[in-house]
Amino acid sequence: MLITGLILGALLGFVMQRGRFCLTGGFRDMYIAKDNRMFYALLIAIAIQSIGVYTLIYLGVFTFEAGTFPWLAVIIGSFIFGIGIVLAGGCATGTWYRAGEGLIGSWIALFGYMTMAAIMKTGPLSPANASIQSIQAPSNSIAETTGISVWVFIIGFSILVIGIVVRELRKPKVAIPQMKPKRSGLSHLLFEKRWHPFFSATLIGIIAIAAWPLSVATGRIAGLGITTPSANIIQYLITGDQSFINWGVFLVLGIFIGSFIAAKASGEFRFRMPDVKTGINSFIGGNLMGIGASLAGGCNIGNGLVMTAMMTWQGWIGLLFIILGTWTASYFVYVRPYAKKKSIVSNSTVTTA
Repeated sequence: MLITGLILGALLGFVMQRGRFCLTGGFRDMYIAKDNRMFYALLIAIAIQSIGVYTLIYLGVFTFEAGTFPWLAVIIGSFIFGIGIVLAGGCATGTWYRAGEGLIGSWIALFGYMTMAAIMKTGPLSPANASIQSIQAPSNSIAETTGISVWVFIIGFSILVIGIVVRELRKPKVAIPQMKPKRSGLSHLLFEKRWHPFFSATLIGIIAIAAWPLSVATGRIAGLGITTPSANIIQYLITGDQSFINWGVFLVLGIFIGSFIAAKASGEFRFRMPDVKTGINSFIGGNLMGIGASLAGGCNIGNGLVMTAMMTWQGWIGLLFIILGTWTASYFVYVRPYAKKKSIVSNSTVTTA
């Protein structure tokens, strides 16, 4: 049954690579370019997953307990993670799928992310991690806290998302120059045509639903997850303990394989070596991702996609602080240097005149 993780991961990696579904750029563009399309795409995936997963729970396929809410760790960890993904140049899944495209910078970030997550979860920093996570609120479930049925939140949220989608699709389309297709039929649709973010999000939402019963069948009561499986790979390679190999490990390896297949078939695969500064930033960013996601109990997928769909405080507050961390880092990495450079050029022009 573990092989289903590899297959589903490959599908996820394929869709994310072809749909360019990386939330780092999406969250950054919300702040810099005032472009919310990728964020709206995330909301679509959350809504689809929420409806599907809670339907499975209602049918008795499996049970889910939201548990307690480690609010301090979620806030601190999510903010750190948001900073890290900007420096790394990709979120958790984005780093995996871009590594499959041949980006050496993503390999560097991925190594830092996996290693630091392992250190935080079972290594020297695990006591500090556990200590911060021990500061908790009694309930993580929004429905349980408010006393309102979870279906009220799911239906209300879904209606909101439908309204956003309808509004966005009604906007006048900006004409983008298109190169003459080199392929035809299914090959053109799969490997050449530009995928709409909302289409990619729909597929990701369906994949996220399928992850739950497939994972549960192996004894892992969870959906999509990136950080713990990534840490497990390092832990297995160091200790040889096969207990670290589970459905989630096959999932993340599948993401890499699916992305490689998509990139290779579409002609987008090639090894690209970063400059020294980018390489250093990638490593630092990867380490911050590992620290942040371990503290928060999830990354942009575990918290931002899955735990939001489960209507938990951890998911929605985690997502909020990931976005805030991304915006903070974007200001110092993109906005401030650009403004400073523009000021220097302007002053130079005035002096010359």
